Amino acid sequence: MTFDTTENYVARATDKIMPLYSIKNAILERGQNCHVWDTEGRQYLDCIAGIAVMSVGHCNERIINAIKDQIEKLTMCSGSYQTVPKIECAELLINASCMDQIFFTNSGAEAVEGSLKLARKWAHLNKGENCKEIIAFKNSFHGRTYGAVTCTYKSVKQPEFAPYLPGVHHAEFNNLESVKSFINDRTCAIIVEPVQGEGGILPATPEFMKGLRSLCDEHNIILISDEIQAGMGRLGTLFAYETYGVEPDIMAIAKGMGGGFPVGAFMAKKKYSEVFKYGDHGSTYAGNPLMTRIAYEVIDQIRRPDFLKNVVETGNYLMEGLQKLKTETNSIEDIRGKGLMIGIDTVYDINKVLKALQDNGLLATQAGAKSVRLTPPLTMGKAEADEALEKIGHVIRKGVM
Repeated sequence: MTFDTTENYVARATDKIMPLYSIKNAILERGQNCHVWDTEGRQYLDCIAGIAVMSVGHCNERIINAIKDQIEKLTMCSGSYQTVPKIECAELLINASCMDQIFFTNSGAEAVEGSLKLARKWAHLNKGENCKEIIAFKNSFHGRTYGAVTCTYKSVKQPEFAPYLPGVHHAEFNNLESVKSFINDRTCAIIVEPVQGEGGILPATPEFMKGLRSLCDEHNIILISDEIQAGMGRLGTLFAYETYGVEPDIMAIAKGMGGGFPVGAFMAKKKYSEVFKYGDHGSTYAGNPLMTRIAYEVIDQIRRPDFLKNVVETGNYLMEGLQKLKTETNSIEDIRGKGLMIGIDTVYDINKVLKALQDNGLLATQAGAKSVRLTPPLTMGKAEADEALEKIGHVIRKGVM
């Protein structure tokens, strides 16, 4: 690779890459566990992790070895043929969950699309052909494809992409009465994030999740848990629904299950999955042996009790440190989250805060209107948490102008 200045790389990217993301003034080149380095050798504590993706850290040795082994055997075949990695990964996920069957996808958005299709087909066959309405939530985020984006609340503010999928309603998050106001005999499913990620790191209350389960049971409605960001160990349990003790009927997962590689899945109880028949759904690359081999190695690490215990302990340690920083300054307005999925609201402009953090060697992202989102690798320990607290504290105490 030829070396160029950061400024020239940014100019080249601006010229050739569609402007759908703001281009940061750092060209990342390599990573190791919780840290990354740019092309000019600057080190950063990575509290983005691809937005909750690098669950077992950068350049995880077990993942590297699995890739080397599988890439010399078989990387792709038709979905009509099964492979050992696909079967073993399916068994691992099903045996660890309350679900019965799985379909692998390439992304989280595709997992949501499959979940919506399955829910609508089940309702069509079991409740009537007009039972196609879906209840989602304000401040939600479910993906960029048309079904997923229709369930994403901010899509209503993007009329240039309309018309969206009909029959989708957005209730108030953590408000059961709002949900009840949308339920009728045409309601097919409720789709919810146990913790809203893009919406500002907003955790559902236990009462709300239990209330949704009760409403779905009462009205014969499918409960879909979108665990794409909050699942795969992020909250300190393998699946986010376990944190709440509320079983969904269908579940979408992705992000952290691939440890940096594009793989996702939607899972369902057999009562629902059995309505899918040959030709109802499919995907060329989904469930290929390379991605499912990687996913198996990632999930097998996450599911271990000591790994999940570390997520809980480090998350609590980080939250305690942030709360202490909040009491010491007048600059932090609110701190929210569970496990290693944390949002921080400050009195400062969010873009200036993120830039100041990057300049101080910490990478974070925005969630909601003003929240700093921390989603580091789940391998973060107290040493890295202390580093994060030191860097955040430096920026908060210094102030952002």
